[in-house]
Amino acid sequence: MAAAHDLEMRSVNLNMERENKEELEEEKTWVDGGGKDPPRNRKVHRIVSKWMLPEPVRRTYLERANCFPPPLFIISISLAELAVFIYYAVWKPQKQWITLDIGILESPLIYSPEKREEAWRFISYMLVHAGVQHIVGNLLMQLVLGIPLEMVHKGLRVGLVYLAGVIAGSLASSIFDPLRSLVGASGGVYALMGGYFMNVLVNFREMIPVFGIFRLLVIVLIVASDMGFALYRRFFVPENGSPVSFAAHIAGGFAGMSIGYTVFSCFDKALLKDPRFWIAIAAYLACVLFAVFFNIFLSPAN
Repeated sequence: MAAAHDLEMRSVNLNMERENKEELEEEKTWVDGGGKDPPRNRKVHRIVSKWMLPEPVRRTYLERANCFPPPLFIISISLAELAVFIYYAVWKPQKQWITLDIGILESPLIYSPEKREEAWRFISYMLVHAGVQHIVGNLLMQLVLGIPLEMVHKGLRVGLVYLAGVIAGSLASSIFDPLRSLVGASGGVYALMGGYFMNVLVNFREMIPVFGIFRLLVIVLIVASDMGFALYRRFFVPENGSPVSFAAHIAGGFAGMSIGYTVFSCFDKALLKDPRFWIAIAAYLACVLFAVFFNIFLSPAN
């Protein structure tokens, strides 16, 4: 027993010495001009990495977690969505601005089944929201998730996942709810959330258990409440329902759980060499081609 205890203590001491050595090396690198963040920021990232990431990728995370470049994509897309909402809430005639109605339904940005030949609508619908609750919920979730993700994975990868969810959302809505218009960035938000959820789930055993359980519960609570809101607006709001689609939420989540998971789990710069990425892309493109075929030849909206 004594020998086992000594061996365990020796292992703990070695781990502590290794971590202290890494901290000293990072601080020395920053002092010499090779680092981009001051030691205080590095300590914050180090604590985050221990709580959120499996050990093999922590060092790569620490090398990439910075604001160089800043998270411009998620901030820019959020400002654009807010600007469009203010335009339709203030300048376009509305009965009320808590829940927008006539103004957005006539917008050239929303997805409309009667105007599916205007292909930009399958993406631009993300800029328009149906009311205060709708846009506040989406902006809050995408900023809370998107900024930390973009600090590590940068704008190109986060933009890829976000837009994959947006396109998946509009195409899924055109198949499963083909006679309804569609607004909102929920597809992109759920793509970010789906990728993050899969990383938590896959790496759960290698993280601090209590924090892992807490994050899973928070994600489930957010998804349940937001999906409940979308279902309520879809089936219980009078006058032909609401342009908030639950199908877009689900499709965006699946896009994130496939493409988003492979992107966010690859912390090095060899994403294009990861076979999981190309498998996810191939599956995604197959679904897109089927949706395009459905809209051209089989849609009830025809």
